[in-house]
Amino acid sequence: MVPMTRARLLAGLAITTLLSACGAAPTTAAPTAKPAAASGPKRGGKVTMAVWQSPTLLNGLLGTQTVMNDVLAFVVDGLTNTQPDGSRVPVLAKEVPTVANGGVSADGKTITYKLVEGVKWHDGTVFGCEDIQFTLKAIMTKDVGVVSTTGYSDVDSVDCSTPNTAVIKFKNFYAPYLQLFNGLELLPRTAGDPAKMKDWEYNRKPIGTGPFKVAEFKAEEYVRLVRNPDYRVKDQPYLDEVIVRIVPSSQVALQLLKSGEVDVMWNNTEADLPELKTMTNVKLSKPVQIGGERMFLNLAENKDPSDPKKPHAILSDLKVRQAIAYGINKQRIIDNLLYGEAKPGTSELNAGYFECKNIQAYPYDAAKAKALLDEAGWKPGADGIRVKEGVRLRLKYSTTSGNKLREDSQVLILEDMKAIGVEFYIENAPSSVVIGSWDANSPRRHGNFDIIMYTTNASIDPHSQMVNLFSSKSIPTEANKGGTNYTRFSDPKADDLLATAAKEPDPAKRRDLYCQVAQMGYDQVNMIYLYQRLKIDSYNVKLQGFKENVWNSVGWNAAEWWIQ
Repeated sequence: MVPMTRARLLAGLAITTLLSACGAAPTTAAPTAKPAAASGPKRGGKVTMAVWQSPTLLNGLLGTQTVMNDVLAFVVDGLTNTQPDGSRVPVLAKEVPTVANGGVSADGKTITYKLVEGVKWHDGTVFGCEDIQFTLKAIMTKDVGVVSTTGYSDVDSVDCSTPNTAVIKFKNFYAPYLQLFNGLELLPRTAGDPAKMKDWEYNRKPIGTGPFKVAEFKAEEYVRLVRNPDYRVKDQPYLDEVIVRIVPSSQVALQLLKSGEVDVMWNNTEADLPELKTMTNVKLSKPVQIGGERMFLNLAENKDPSDPKKPHAILSDLKVRQAIAYGINKQRIIDNLLYGEAKPGTSELNAGYFECKNIQAYPYDAAKAKALLDEAGWKPGADGIRVKEGVRLRLKYSTTSGNKLREDSQVLILEDMKAIGVEFYIENAPSSVVIGSWDANSPRRHGNFDIIMYTTNASIDPHSQMVNLFSSKSIPTEANKGGTNYTRFSDPKADDLLATAAKEPDPAKRRDLYCQVAQMGYDQVNMIYLYQRLKIDSYNVKLQGFKENVWNSVGWNAAEWWIQ
């Protein structure tokens, strides 16, 4: 956390003066507007949200900044959106396409969207199928800097049978098809020449169909958003303005939230909680995030580069891996380092529609851990550390250097391991090394590690995540430098389950297939899930209509916000 200095505070206050002088998410499905009443939503007013990163641009195709995405959530819509429970709802589409309603063909390769009629872009043009065609063309235009074509490269064509019917035809079935053409990746056909995307005016003043329009974007200072009078939901949005105020640090944001100068504080951490809980004018949003902090256990040899067919000298023994899992007191980490505001980790799929609810966290059981090591032939030595056939039970434990939470977690886990006779030794490195590329000699890619710890969060549709972490085809090698199955987990049954899921258009059936794979990972302990963190945001009690949603940006339902 950056400490607040007087100079930083003054810099933050100076922005207040500037904003005064200048007058200064995708949203959910179209809800029924509430009638204005004394106790109900009121029109008018302004909300200010403090962030401490400045967007470099506002085009979701060209950037990956979280702060950019969170600004765009007020401005742009997608065909569908995600509710707090992880379910999909229609937004610019009339319904979510499924096999049951005829929107998805039996082979999953043709998706038909019926579009809401009469929706206007912020420039006054009418939204329709041609915008979806244009979006695909823009995304697939080469050498313009589009950050990802995943999924879109599987689309063969977008056919417009009518102006309000989009028929998306895939070359190959793409399981997370509902994630395509979301708010960040849906463009008006008036945006410009795709070949000149880097120079678009849109990049600083995007045109959406969302509840607010970009009026001003002043880098390092603020983004001013104003009410969209043509918004598709009658009487919404309720607010006149949203100011995204860029401040020097999270500590400055905390003080401005406390004083009431800002209404929403973006992207809090657990370290903010003690101070936030003293603020009587503030409420907290704390949904649990999917994924979380975990330890990757190398099942293959520790060598540079590793041969994935050769077993790890120690960690190839399942009983050793199980003993480590039982020997870690996860709750102590949560209570001591996260203010009790986290959940013990369970599996890769621990929230949302695809959650594997039957998989529970490994309980802390030091006695069971010791018994497993005894069964595996590891006997305590003179100093308490176990030995087998002259080999000491000693493992290298790495994470990204400079991350205090992780480094403090390591201290506690080292104590837990010593108590069961396992010696961990710490060898950390910068994140650019630990989680870098093959060519940067990252140990997780090359395989020259025992245990590495960091956070991985899955998306709302976990297909890519499950393939990346559990498919044998994803194991990194010289011939597959981009592989991300860092534990070298390999099981033909898991490969078959993932291959079946890749062809299954029914989400419920895919969930069952993924959960079978997640259960295999749990049973074989290729990863130890330590804790699920919370997505923490804070806001003034006068702000009404705020709904927490771990799958979405803070302003995902800003059309429903109002000031009491």
